[in-house]
Amino acid sequence: MARAADSGAPPGRQWRQSTVLLYLRSLLALAIIWSLIALWVGNHVILPQPTSVAYELFRLIASGEMLVHAAVSLWRLALSYALAALIGIPLGLLMGLWPWASDLLDPVVEILRPISGIAWIPLALFIFGIGNELPIFIITYVALFPFLLNTMAGVRATDRTLVRAARTMGVDQRTIVRHVMIPSALPQILTGARIAGGAAWMSLVAAELIGAPSGLGFAIEWYRQLLMTPKVIAVIVVISLLGYLTDRGLRWLQQRLTPWSTGIGANP
Repeated sequence: MARAADSGAPPGRQWRQSTVLLYLRSLLALAIIWSLIALWVGNHVILPQPTSVAYELFRLIASGEMLVHAAVSLWRLALSYALAALIGIPLGLLMGLWPWASDLLDPVVEILRPISGIAWIPLALFIFGIGNELPIFIITYVALFPFLLNTMAGVRATDRTLVRAARTMGVDQRTIVRHVMIPSALPQILTGARIAGGAAWMSLVAAELIGAPSGLGFAIEWYRQLLMTPKVIAVIVVISLLGYLTDRGLRWLQQRLTPWSTGIGANP
């Protein structure tokens, strides 16, 4: 407390600064461990030094090659994520609101949900071939279930006292859904959005490895075939960074829209 008072910095800014320092220390420790392991391995094709990866990353960005692949992957991810939300959230509302809809759709959901998106890739190759359609299908499929299940759970967890009070006041069902149930379910919907974001990135890379002529996943496989391991790891670093930024953006949105549910509104 004395240090905070002496520095004159607001508590929120101090928290952010300490978090950044902690991240930097973790990354530095990781780089040191990585470098030592690479020295022990002694084969840059198997495990290159961090400096080699950083150099190739700079070259790929400077040449524009990385930016092109990243832009294509982000476009596929954004489109698929939007499709998953547009399908999953309404279905989740439907299944959460009406038991007959849950009885009808739940068996289908539970049959499909355990099947990994990767398992669909061979069949999707036959149907769509190599192109944009395959990764978009796989990402949409994988991201759909977190939206659907979290929306359904959020609607079912709505305080029934609020619903009964609204009905007592003569409020119609549509208004109850719009102004009571959806706001109540919003924290869980946004949690599902974060889970869907992580799942979307994992499935994107897997789908692009096999079924796309461009993108970050394609770049990993292309450089692997050429034994350019530093470039492979450079692409992986970019994927990790983009995935992290995606999650941070969704987390920021969650804190802004539902600050009462996160418990960390003071230090976003």
